[in-house]
Amino acid sequence: MQRIRLRYTKRGRLRFTSHRDFQRAFERALRRADVPMAYSAGFTPHPKVSYANAAPTGTGSEAEYLEIALTAARDADELRELLDESLPDGLDITDAVEARTSGLADRLQASVWEMRLDGVAPEDAEKAVGAFLAAESVEVQRRTKNGMRSFDARSAVVDLQAVRPPSDRPGVGPCAILRLVVRHATPAVRPDDVLSGLRAVADLAPPVPAAVTRLAQGLFDEESGTVTDPLAPDREAVTAAPPKAAGLTAATAPEGAGSA
Repeated sequence: MQRIRLRYTKRGRLRFTSHRDFQRAFERALRRADVPMAYSAGFTPHPKVSYANAAPTGTGSEAEYLEIALTAARDADELRELLDESLPDGLDITDAVEARTSGLADRLQASVWEMRLDGVAPEDAEKAVGAFLAAESVEVQRRTKNGMRSFDARSAVVDLQAVRPPSDRPGVGPCAILRLVVRHATPAVRPDDVLSGLRAVADLAPPVPAAVTRLAQGLFDEESGTVTDPLAPDREAVTAAPPKAAGLTAATAPEGAGSA
């Protein structure tokens, strides 16, 4: 069984697709691309697809990850192209690598998010960010299936910056951009929780909903404070692996090996 790990995006209007919507679209793409999928056992077999830490509905993302299991070997780059052609624009497969290591989900330790706050002056955003970072804890509430839950939104935030929008930005009116790095903790701290925290500590309340995009997720480097590519270990393992026929000679190679 071969395992392939994929990176995909949710862009434009398709950021409003739910995780279940994406699952259905992806399984249709697997059938269109004629991918030799491995299936689970039991009365209702389903393709072996493992999704990891999907972004909330309504947020865009440049860094979503999943893993598929195949019954026959396929070239990762060719498979990426076939699946990308079979998915609607906005759900794009941007990277693929053969899984040579374990624990992809364990590598998704942190995310880099961007939030565009239309109608908010950059100066106001900078003041709110300063107040948030200066606080030891920022208590927020979120409604869950078990009712309202309170938790600290500050502890998971590694970095938060207010970035001024580019001078050639289309549109009229003030706009602030926030960049934040958030550790994946329990309970998970989402961008909207950070917005709730900014409202609590600095009364920052954007007049329209924020446009939120995940830019990256992966291993968190403590020294640099950056989030690194979770597929890099697999890519490095593929590069370092010896050729499959390495060490075979004409005398020791199995019958038919020379004609492969």
